[in-house]
Amino acid sequence: MSRPAHAVLPEALSLGYSPCPNDTYIFYALVHGLLPGAPDVAEVLEDIETLNGMASREELDIVKISFHALGHLRQSYCLMRSGGALGRGCGPLVVAGRDLAPDEISRCRVAIPGRMTTAALLVRLFAPELTDVVEMPFHRIMEATRTGEVDAGVIIHESRFTYQHHGLHKVLDLGQWWESTTGQAIPLGGIAARRALGEERLRQIECALRDSVDYAHAHPDAVRDYVATHAQEMETEVMESHIALYVNDYTRDYGDTGEAAIDDLLSRATAAGILPAVETPLFLPRI
Repeated sequence: MSRPAHAVLPEALSLGYSPCPNDTYIFYALVHGLLPGAPDVAEVLEDIETLNGMASREELDIVKISFHALGHLRQSYCLMRSGGALGRGCGPLVVAGRDLAPDEISRCRVAIPGRMTTAALLVRLFAPELTDVVEMPFHRIMEATRTGEVDAGVIIHESRFTYQHHGLHKVLDLGQWWESTTGQAIPLGGIAARRALGEERLRQIECALRDSVDYAHAHPDAVRDYVATHAQEMETEVMESHIALYVNDYTRDYGDTGEAAIDDLLSRATAAGILPAVETPLFLPRI
């Protein structure tokens, strides 16, 4: 397989992540070369479903990926223990322009932010009979729901802080449903790296991710302008709430409880026939 055109520097690893505040916060130090011993990286900023697609074609060395997509790609990509989005109270929401009961979702026309997103996986686990889904960029979903183009929408990212401003009603908190059903935190997305890089390079990347999270926590003022630049017109309060929600103790290292939550999600999706059954370990062995 030929290397992608955007990996212009042979010594640099391509690193794909979203322009969302939690990702730009996490990766600031790594992409700016502020971490001794870290690999050189060339950043590629795209929305999460675009990144999922790029990963499916192995176009990125390191990538922020939905756990749903990773479930299809784990033979090619190894999950890093740092940099991911996993927590409590941070799951996708199902919203509608009218009062709607959760048990009506399966009979609705529902917008999802991409076929391979974890949001799409969660709504399929909740409503397995749902068939009428419409894929669209996450930033279009609230307007499509408001205008009646769809009956309901699955929203992610900062939309959970702003949907009420669009006159929308919360139908279901998919993260809360997951937590109450399983007792686990909700895994949303992780950082994966190509297994072909080799174990030594993968361990170097994993260490650099952890160090980049630590740098952001230690130097929040240095990170702020980079985050704001990519947050576009997002209000400062929303931007800071976004980081506070999605960057937590699991971001530095999933630990045993985080790894158990990820395994539970992938196992349930496999049992439901949504993901293929594979035996390739998700992570490098701990040393």
